[in-house]
Amino acid sequence: MHELIIGTIIISLMHAIIPSHWLPILTISKTHHWSNFETIRVTFLLGFAHVISTILIGAVLGLMAYGLQVQVPAFTSKLGPIVLIILGLYFIYRHHTHHHFHVDDDLIEGPIKKRQLILSLMMFMILSPCSEILAFFFKAGSESIQLFILIALIYSSITILGMLLWINMALHGLKKINWHPIEHYAGLITGITILITGLISFFTN
Repeated sequence: MHELIIGTIIISLMHAIIPSHWLPILTISKTHHWSNFETIRVTFLLGFAHVISTILIGAVLGLMAYGLQVQVPAFTSKLGPIVLIILGLYFIYRHHTHHHFHVDDDLIEGPIKKRQLILSLMMFMILSPCSEILAFFFKAGSESIQLFILIALIYSSITILGMLLWINMALHGLKKINWHPIEHYAGLITGITILITGLISFFTN
């Protein structure tokens, strides 16, 4: 259980720090002359939509894992860690091509009403759930509902608060930093964290 909680915290931190989650929002806010308050408000709405879509998918996976645990507990106790190990290796392999959230230039520069723009951004976030955390929901669901809820709370709070923190700092000049190396290595750290969590779970359960 502890490895899942620690892994969730690390994944959520990496998830929140990835510039592709909040940098397009900053660009759009500058282009359309939004106030700082409006930018932060939209960031919260987008972050909320993003975590809700991820948690809903995670809930389906968690219920599947719970059902398997009831029927074949010996099999499920090893399946969760194996899924984590496989996904960890996969994310390590593809970390250099990881791009989580992109906005078309038409949305950034084109003439569009604020309401339509915000709804479009929300759809982007809803349709791009955090795939890195889904295996954690599957593993948590195979153990207990309480652990699943805890994982969901940790993930959602760190992701939303992290996005708000970074967008607030970016509004005060942080955009000048070269974010590409950070995004690149955040993906690598994410993959390694998932892999280690899976290995610990496999050998301790």
